[in-house]
Amino acid sequence: MTILPRSLRPLALAALSACAVGVSLLAASPTFWTVSSQADFLKGEVEDLSIDVDGRVFLGPTASLVGETAAPFLWSIVPAADGAILAGSGNEGKVLKIARNGTITTFFDSAELEAHALAPAQKGGVYVGTSPDGKIYIVDANGESRVFFDPEDRYIWALASDQAGNLFAATGDRGVIYRITPDGKAAPFYRAAATNVVSLAVTPKGDVIAGTESPGRVLRIDPGGKAFVLLDSPYREIHRVRVAPDGSIYAVAVSGTPPGGADRPAEPPPADTAKPPTASVTTEITGVAVGDQGGSGASAPPVQGRSAPRRPARGAIYRIQTDGLWDTVWETGEDAPYDLLIEENGSLLVGTGMDGKIFRITGNPARATLLARAAARQVTALLREPGGRIVGATSNPGKVFALSSAPAQRGTYESDIRDAGTVASWGALRWRASGRPGGVQVSTRAGNTADPDETWSEWSKPHSNASGAQISSPNARYLQWRATLSAEGGEGPVLTSVTAAYLPRNLRPEVVSITVHPPGVVFQRPFSTGEMEIAGFEDNTSDGRQPAQSSAQGAGSPPPAPALGRRAYQKGLQTFVWKAEDPNDDRLQYDAYYRREGETTWRPLRRGLWDPIFVWDTTSVPDGTYVLKISASDAPSNSPGTALMGELESQSFDIDNSPPRIEVQQRAPKSRTISFVVRDDHSPVQRVEYSLDASRWRIVYPKDGIPDSREEAFEITLDEADAGRSVIIRATDAMNNVATALTDVR
Repeated sequence: MTILPRSLRPLALAALSACAVGVSLLAASPTFWTVSSQADFLKGEVEDLSIDVDGRVFLGPTASLVGETAAPFLWSIVPAADGAILAGSGNEGKVLKIARNGTITTFFDSAELEAHALAPAQKGGVYVGTSPDGKIYIVDANGESRVFFDPEDRYIWALASDQAGNLFAATGDRGVIYRITPDGKAAPFYRAAATNVVSLAVTPKGDVIAGTESPGRVLRIDPGGKAFVLLDSPYREIHRVRVAPDGSIYAVAVSGTPPGGADRPAEPPPADTAKPPTASVTTEITGVAVGDQGGSGASAPPVQGRSAPRRPARGAIYRIQTDGLWDTVWETGEDAPYDLLIEENGSLLVGTGMDGKIFRITGNPARATLLARAAARQVTALLREPGGRIVGATSNPGKVFALSSAPAQRGTYESDIRDAGTVASWGALRWRASGRPGGVQVSTRAGNTADPDETWSEWSKPHSNASGAQISSPNARYLQWRATLSAEGGEGPVLTSVTAAYLPRNLRPEVVSITVHPPGVVFQRPFSTGEMEIAGFEDNTSDGRQPAQSSAQGAGSPPPAPALGRRAYQKGLQTFVWKAEDPNDDRLQYDAYYRREGETTWRPLRRGLWDPIFVWDTTSVPDGTYVLKISASDAPSNSPGTALMGELESQSFDIDNSPPRIEVQQRAPKSRTISFVVRDDHSPVQRVEYSLDASRWRIVYPKDGIPDSREEAFEITLDEADAGRSVIIRATDAMNNVATALTDVR
């Protein structure tokens, strides 16, 4: 049987208690919140800072705004002849022109909803691929346009040109690649076994590199239209392909719907059309998890097979060498990669979502550094201008930004929100950094809502003493810190860790449930040897630091539920198992008490238990109905003045170690019928048997037909041939107590 606790006290009382926190209610052991790894730092927000794989935070390039458009999505960008940027947008199908001074004009307005694909055309013009009801337009440098190619396909996903001026168009939803000559003559070049061809590139030799969706493959198609699969990835889509100067190919792969979100920014279809296939941009992602070891690394190529190894990741960057061997350069847990740019030194810049992060991937094995962050959810396209400036396009909202060539002079980092679980008293703030003194300053703020709002405290005055400064923010449940790094004309500092200490309010432990096992049921201790060792029956009060606890959990954590071995039976023993919780993860110690039903005084049964199991030898107390109480104390983790205790009573249970009584009634002379009554003071009579001269046992049922009462009457009628034989009667009650009686037939 399992007992649940009484209802909680009113929330208003809990809130009132939380507001009245004092030193006497604080826990004895402080908690240290340390941020020191790349994974830790990536949980926060950066501005003009970079974070490398070793968890070092330093001044990075500035992602300065070139222009913010009214469009929610910018899909692709190309340079204009006059130095401006042309951006294909949605959801109005416009090509926007963003001048270097930030002026934004409409360069071309199509009749379709999305301008997904752009490619440079002759004489400063541009090719524009639109969707749905896909068309390819050619727009000259003055903005004059005409339809260049109008296929039957609904979507134009990507465009690329070869050295002869032929334009290749990747389409969906039939997976056709078209080749259009400079004079506008178009013909199918290759039909892929995929729903959509979503990315294109052309090698100097004239081979077309294509990335597909459903399935996510990379193909090499020679000028004659003969295709060869270079990579069959486990991802749904090869979103971008790039050809490096050495001839190797980089492929950006993204998976399907990420945890907790949709696959891409919404693209509402026309009222009379179906929703377009989701083959453009993967977006909704619920966190950041760049591999602490630099992703999978650009390691030795894995064994070539039908497809790449299937691993739970949101996206990956593949490198396909000129000999056809491929390897995984980088794999990301939750940041979806959308585009990459190959730098002159061979490193990669990767634009991701959904936090607008730009990573730089270097080395072998690969090391991913968060280089910068754009003020948008997705970085959808990257471009190096003829002058060397790196620009990018974003979605949600649609912006164009430029990365500075030199590190910023000043940058800020805002940490993730720390939840202390209850109102806490803040301690010291310390950090580790290299560089000039005062190059890093840290401020804090606190509040009692999960998200900072106007009710939070203001940012504290900045602290510049890295060895320790008292946090001046008011006591609250949530804490956040902000670090400001500045170079002031010199070399910038490097921040490697920040630690904040706090003392949470001690909360009362709770005994959640008590299970009273059937009488006599015990459990063998796991891994016991020799004579059976019963779990909970041996003395477990001597030492609370069992090896399993010290190795598998912190010193302040309560022990896990006991591991129970083989079930066995031992008469007279009663097993209790309970579950207890502590909101502070304090170490708990238990006391067991008992009382007889009807009494009010609790008697100690066992004190100082470390494991949530106890076996009681009930032969030490009289028969009767009893109640057990378990008291859980967090004293091992708190000072005597701050320790708290939680209690729970079990349901009542019976202790009966006395056998039933058998009363044989006198019978008439020469009668072959034996009448008798079986009585038990505490338990129902469960089974009655008889044997003639100690032969086999035969079951006998009471006169009322059901053995279910503490007093039952029985009759046994024997044959004439049984005259003179001894009759042994055996009665067993519900607690397995056994009594016997002897009579005979004369």
